[in-house]
Amino acid sequence: MAPATLTLDGALTERLTRALERLETLLPATPETPDWARYRAFRWRRFGPRGYLQPVRHPHRLRLADLQRIDRQKAALDLNVRQFLAGRPCNNVLLWGARGTGKSSLIKALLNEYADRGLRLIEVDKHDLMDLPDIVEPLADRTEWFLLYCDDLSFEANDPSYKALKAMLDGSISAAPDNMLLCATSNRRHLLPEYLSENEDARLVDGELHYGEAVEEKISLSERFGLWLSFHPFSQDDYLAIVAHWLEQLDWSAGLDTAAREEALRWALQRGSRSGRVAWQFARDWVGRHSL
Repeated sequence: MAPATLTLDGALTERLTRALERLETLLPATPETPDWARYRAFRWRRFGPRGYLQPVRHPHRLRLADLQRIDRQKAALDLNVRQFLAGRPCNNVLLWGARGTGKSSLIKALLNEYADRGLRLIEVDKHDLMDLPDIVEPLADRTEWFLLYCDDLSFEANDPSYKALKAMLDGSISAAPDNMLLCATSNRRHLLPEYLSENEDARLVDGELHYGEAVEEKISLSERFGLWLSFHPFSQDDYLAIVAHWLEQLDWSAGLDTAAREEALRWALQRGSRSGRVAWQFARDWVGRHSL
């Protein structure tokens, strides 16, 4: 018996062709192979079940010299990255503390400082941490050095993705590649919310304090970062020094004169913060308004 054949008339074929063409415009383009020589920073992106590295075409141009009043943290992270680039032992890094104090900016500045030595950055959203094995494996044999960067990292108590991060740091049967270093920023020291009730499970045993299981679980994640760098709110003098630096960088010839100083303090009071970010925003506003 001959197999049945399906015959479509011309009008139906044309409609199907148009429908397929419209559907094709909705599909993501085939991800391009990462050009490690051309781009220094990438973001991990997902579309449905697929993930790919998207180049950052216009990265921040911050330099280490632009980051004021965090000299201790800057020196410690710079040394750790130089150890990494030299193939020496180094530690994954957790930068935690007050908002707007330079945690993320320090990572960006170090990328610009050492991109010519093969340093590359891959930004991974916390919701994509389950993809870490897929991100890391294809890069293990490359000659570049990769910073895996998670910004503003924190988890809720029932968030399963932090277990993937724990495994990547120090809990998986497979070791992390030598050309991979994880840097995370967070406003939380232990990355997870802490509750007063959790301390009720703590107990004294022979004079030693033993925390309950909930606290131990939270500490066990953050302690897998070998290098902790804390960032604290700036004093008024620190804030004004940062304002003066940015005014100079924006070519404001008058510098931090009396009028700019008073306005900078009012600006910080209105924002409820004397952070480096607020100082940068004030400098841009001041120079922009007074240059018209």
